[in-house]
Amino acid sequence: MLLYPEDLLKLVFAILIGGVIGAEREYQNKAAGFRTLIFICVGACLYTIFSVHIAKNSDPARIAAQIVTGVGFIGGGVIMHDAGRVHGLTTAATIWLVAALGIGIGSGEYAITIVATLTTLIVLLIFPRLERGIDRLREERTYEILCPVRHYEAMQALLKASKVRVTAQHVKTSQGLKLTWTITAHPRQHQQLIQHLLMDAEVQELSF
Repeated sequence: MLLYPEDLLKLVFAILIGGVIGAEREYQNKAAGFRTLIFICVGACLYTIFSVHIAKNSDPARIAAQIVTGVGFIGGGVIMHDAGRVHGLTTAATIWLVAALGIGIGSGEYAITIVATLTTLIVLLIFPRLERGIDRLREERTYEILCPVRHYEAMQALLKASKVRVTAQHVKTSQGLKLTWTITAHPRQHQQLIQHLLMDAEVQELSF
């Protein structure tokens, strides 16, 4: 296969695109950082270039189509489950997207690749601030409540009336019924719920 100047420019472009996004991920100390995303972008670009040259009169998308599956395995490796929470989804999605950018470069679709790169950077750099703003509108707290067993129905009714997202557990003890509520809600809703609990004469102990 001959060495075409356009292919060299594609590789340089892939290094720049992968490097720009990788630099942001490296700064955020993510699992897939600077070099990793450069390799993914360049690799996807190379596979696309090879598929075009090798295919000739046949379908050039056959080789490039396998990139999606292959990158999926890489992305799956950075997703972790910890204490009921999932970590690494954004990193996995970034890997998948950078591979798509590499395919775009390799196929010569420069305009849409540049637009997609700028969109990606906006999402990675600006949207976290929006996320923090949204997170301030909700707060997770764990409540531990001790009350008589007979008061269980009333406590359930209070939860329902509060209209909050809750994971609830209850255990009967020699002292009564111990309730554990993990509630995600607006700070104002937490304050209202705490006031109700403090005013409830049947609540013997309350911690949150």
